[in-house]
Amino acid sequence: HLMILNTLGINNIIIVQTKIDLVTKERAVASFNEIKKFVAGSVAENAPIVPISANFNLNIDAVVEEIERSIPTPKRDKNAPLRMFVSRSFDVNKPGTDIDSLNGGVIGGSVIQGHIKLREKLELKPGITKKEGGKPEKLIFEVTSLREENEKLEEAFPGGLIAIGTRLDPTLTKSDSFIGSVVGRVGELPEPVSVVKIKYELLKRTDIDNPPLKLSEPVVVNINTTTNVGVIADLGKGIATVRLKKVMVADKSSKAALSRKIGQRWRLAAWGQIV
Repeated sequence: HLMILNTLGINNIIIVQTKIDLVTKERAVASFNEIKKFVAGSVAENAPIVPISANFNLNIDAVVEEIERSIPTPKRDKNAPLRMFVSRSFDVNKPGTDIDSLNGGVIGGSVIQGHIKLREKLELKPGITKKEGGKPEKLIFEVTSLREENEKLEEAFPGGLIAIGTRLDPTLTKSDSFIGSVVGRVGELPEPVSVVKIKYELLKRTDIDNPPLKLSEPVVVNINTTTNVGVIADLGKGIATVRLKKVMVADKSSKAALSRKIGQRWRLAAWGQIV
């Protein structure tokens, strides 16, 4: 994680030293000094270190205070085109529920920009594929409920996780089947693609050999909440063209991460953005 923070130049960092209730005072102080040594020379060198105990609710308020002081709240445009990245979808009905009492499917995720209102119609892409080998079809649905944890909402804005109640068939949304999908206003989402161009930089890794990407090399692509598999179809001047196994929806300039297989594991190799 520190390597990625260094690569991205992110310096709004807070270090939380957890579980101090499980060790002696001397061990906690030694761990504090080890953390300082570990981050020396990195973007986290001057980051505040907050010791906490979640079991005893110790210093949780100090973490909140440091978050407010060290990490500026991003400015969000509620009038921007709606983008919600789906990270959950599920069927809330219990087995054996009478058909007349069934609830529609639920979609969960984060609003990144724009806002959602109760009872408005929205669009989800890529959608569903009705037959093998066919193209996915977008879904248009009405927002029947909005929730953030246990709180009912009339409107949802960027930040945090929300759950959208719909009248979609719950068999479509069960078992996180829509993870990686994107929700927007009808007609405002880009079309699904099977090929993406990514302007990338290789990560400078000290723990593994990370040579330049190769043509036809298999990669795992992470964009927003989407995880996809693909192969490098073309390379040139810091841009990799990746042919994807499944179609996906993403805006230009979306951040992307590329992982490659080293030994028996997929390891993070590069990062960039869609062009």
